[in-house]
Amino acid sequence: MDVPTPQQAPSLWRRMASFLYEGVVLFGVVFISGYLFSALTQQRSALEGKGGLQAFEFVVLGIYFVWFWTHGGQTVAMKSWHLRIVDEAGAPIGQWRALARYLLAWLWFLPALVSVELAGLHSGGAIFGALMTGVAAYVLLARLHPSRQFLHDVLCRTQVVTQRPALRKKP
Repeated sequence: MDVPTPQQAPSLWRRMASFLYEGVVLFGVVFISGYLFSALTQQRSALEGKGGLQAFEFVVLGIYFVWFWTHGGQTVAMKSWHLRIVDEAGAPIGQWRALARYLLAWLWFLPALVSVELAGLHSGGAIFGALMTGVAAYVLLARLHPSRQFLHDVLCRTQVVTQRPALRKKP
């Protein structure tokens, strides 16, 4: 098995494993921030203030990703899977590029969510199916790129690379 060079894109399987792990981590982030929002606004019903909650969660997730990507280039899940976000030259990314990457990363979900809305689908199964189909199409689209990068990375001129931890020297 060949070891990837530092600037080579990791396999799609590793990136998708990190993607799933990120979902687990984000469940906690969304839960805590949702609780904070409901406590601060004294929200009594889940449908009350739904738009405000969604906007708040969008901002919280943006802060989460932008902060981690600009402070080491790795989220918690990316550290576990030895992945790092860098620019095309291999340098750390700045706040504006991280923000652009966060916004464009919604391309994972936005086409599916728009199609669900336009089709008037409201069942959980239909929404889940559309999201999974959209994610699968987005992953397959990365296979067309020469270095297997996702569309939002191509547009932002960033890349996901393998970042193995440094070997410790024995005393």
